[in-house]
Formats: sequence, C-alpha cells, structure tokens
Amino acid sequence: MSLSGEEPNAPDEAPAPAPVPASDVVAGPRFSRQRAAVTVVVAMALLGAVVGALWAWLAPSIHGVVALTRSGERIHAYLGSESDNFFTSAFMFVGFLVVTSIVAAVLVWQWRAHRGPVLAGALVVGCGVSAAAAAGVGVALAHLRYGTVDLLGAPISPEHRVHYVVEAPSAFFGHGPLQIATTILFPAAVAALVYALMAVSAARDDLGAWPPEETPVYPVLPATVAQPGV
Repeated sequence: MSLSGEEPNAPDEAPAPAPVPASDVVAGPRFSRQRAAVTVVVAMALLGAVVGALWAWLAPSIHGVVALTRSGERIHAYLGSESDNFFTSAFMFVGFLVVTSIVAAVLVWQWRAHRGPVLAGALVVGCGVSAAAAAGVGVALAHLRYGTVDLLGAPISPEHRVHYVVEAPSAFFGHGPLQIATTILFPAAVAALVYALMAVSAARDDLGAWPPEETPVYPVLPATVAQPGV
C-alpha cells in the first residue's frame, strides 16, 4: 500500500502511446521499398564498375623478364622487388572496395523513409555485386592494357637471351576459390557492420522510417513502503 492511500496502477496496465514528435515525422516515400532495394543493388553494381576501372588505372604493374638459360629452357623472373606489387595491387583493390562499402552504407542510411532490414539486405547484396563487378571490369581492363605474358612466344634466342615484359596487377591475393570469395564478401560484411552500428545508435525503435510508429510510454509506479508485521 502506498503512503498516499491510493492503490498503484495494475502491473498489466497497457502503456499509453506517446505521440510522434513533428520533427521526427518523415515524408512518405515516392516509390515502394522493393523498388528502393533494386535501386540500391543496381547503383552498387555501376559503382563497382567505376571502382574497377579506377583500380586498373592506378594499380602498379609488375616488371619482369623472360630469359633463355644455357640449357635452352625458358624462365620467367621478376626484377628486384617487383613481385611485391602483386600484394600491393590486391591490397589496393580490397581497400577501394571497403571504402566504397562504408560510403554506400552511410548514403543508404540517409534514405530515411526506407530504413530497415529490406534496405540493409539490399546493401549487403549490392556490395557483393559491386565487388564482383569491380573485379571483372578491373581485371579485364588491366589485361587489355598490359596483355598476358607469353612464355613460349617471347622473342628470345641464343643471341638475345633476355626479353623484358610488363605483367598486369592482381586483384586477388591468390587464385583459390576461398581467397576470391573472401575478397568479394569482405566489403559486404563491412557495410553490414556499419549499417548495424548506425541502426543501434538510432533514438527511435522504428529508425525514423516510414510509416512512423508511436513509442509506448510506461507509467511510473509510486513508491511503496512495507508495513511492519507484513
């Protein structure tokens, strides 16, 4: 029993919904959430193609030689530390994709009317498609620019035993399927993490999306004092 003599509210009393502040009300979307998800995936695919072209232009090439040994065997070797560029170019490729995924997650979060799991899933799928498009476009442009080292067709002879070549950079750290899959999926995981961090930091349970939902306000029960002998 409370000191004021009034019975406290029943614990099963339904909470009274609080009105949505006018400043938190977002305008209704111009098109459906499914169309918004498709838009995100298509935009990420186009952005991935641009990133792949930029990588093919900036990634360092690898200088090497095709030489003829005294035994008549053709060998392929790299000049100095040029082989390190395989790691550098792959690291640049992953770095470009991670930066793209972080920026994309922030931009998708700004699409306030469609915030939620549908757009988050579209962002993850879009980042995977973007990475695949970047890899395809980047590798194709790099090989179109530098060509492929032809070990058997190199113009070497006993009189000219050394032929200098330039090899295209690598977009992956290895040729195994697990390494390729990790490179494609890692940016998507980063985008999902960034989007999740912004979602958990949102002040409203509905993330401020459309339609706005009323936030329940639970009543505060008055303090009670236990009587002696009870």
